[in-house]
Amino acid sequence: MDIEKKIELICRPPTEEVVTVENLRSLLETEDHPVAYGGWEPSGLVHLGTGVICAYKMKDFIEAGVRFKVFLASWHAYLNNKFGGDLGLISTAAELFKHSWVALGVPDDKVEFIYHDELYRNIDYWARVLRISKELTVARTIRTLEVAGRREGEAHYVSDFLYTPMQVSDIFEMKVKICQLGMDQRKANVVSRELGEKIGYWKPVCVHHHLLQGLAKPDIWPIPEGQEKEAIASAKMSKSKPDTCVFIYDTPEEIRQKMSKAFCPERTVKHNPVLDVCKYIIFREKPVFTIERPAKFGGNIDFQSYQELEALYAAGNLHPMDLKSGVAAELGTILEPVRRYFANNSEAKKCLETIRAAKVTR
Repeated sequence: MDIEKKIELICRPPTEEVVTVENLRSLLETEDHPVAYGGWEPSGLVHLGTGVICAYKMKDFIEAGVRFKVFLASWHAYLNNKFGGDLGLISTAAELFKHSWVALGVPDDKVEFIYHDELYRNIDYWARVLRISKELTVARTIRTLEVAGRREGEAHYVSDFLYTPMQVSDIFEMKVKICQLGMDQRKANVVSRELGEKIGYWKPVCVHHHLLQGLAKPDIWPIPEGQEKEAIASAKMSKSKPDTCVFIYDTPEEIRQKMSKAFCPERTVKHNPVLDVCKYIIFREKPVFTIERPAKFGGNIDFQSYQELEALYAAGNLHPMDLKSGVAAELGTILEPVRRYFANNSEAKKCLETIRAAKVTR
């Protein structure tokens, strides 16, 4: 595969930013199979963002010939007090994450799943954490707290400040040349670029994907100019708000109920979570999106592209309830293999039941 095709796959949506494309091209010119990674706190059920969106990028990187490492960051979840710091539940959630991506079509023989205990028994890893910590001011570290899902004023324990140095150390411990995470992880990845060569390593390429919006109305609406980044970051799809996100295990009826209540303002395209699902999932899955409508409301309608759908919706020629109904139907079909996988795999089913019964923290 030529380099331009590899770049096209790596930059394919839901990729939202590459830092930088020039660095990526240089890397691919010197390495046929560079290492990329994504890291996740195993902290609950898997929703469309954590599951479908992340699975898309894993498959894109695999197709591009990149060695992809999936880091199940249990100690990061522990530092973030997920499941109240219960490492047993966190470990079960790690297995649930693994099963979830496999159920979504990620080939488990083409990715490498890495657990925290494999990484952290190396004393050199901890020496690197200290070296990184010595390069970071307290103020700079506070500004990176977004990677742990916290605001700048929410650091109360020394452990909160370990999160970023450990995440940066993870990158070099796993010999990662491409960091592939969500936009909310950007600040830690930028630290790895700034410090990598300074502490004797390299400057990783950063590929950040889109964060799927939650189904609820943002806390501030309409969103004031200049506050879009903060407002949308707080409105991202989250497992801790189960009524406002679609889990990949949801039944068609559960999906329909959640979608029927979704925020979907008429004629409004920007920051519309239902259109967000269309753009990043529905049209990724199929070239034509069909919305079924009664004949008295115009009958069924086919969309050949997201741009066509967006234009019709913005013009007021598609009712929000018709859009939501069509999206719910498509998601039910897209997620059917996941439901089948968990119904037929006893180990996966047990993990799912355990995590469903646990109290999930943010």
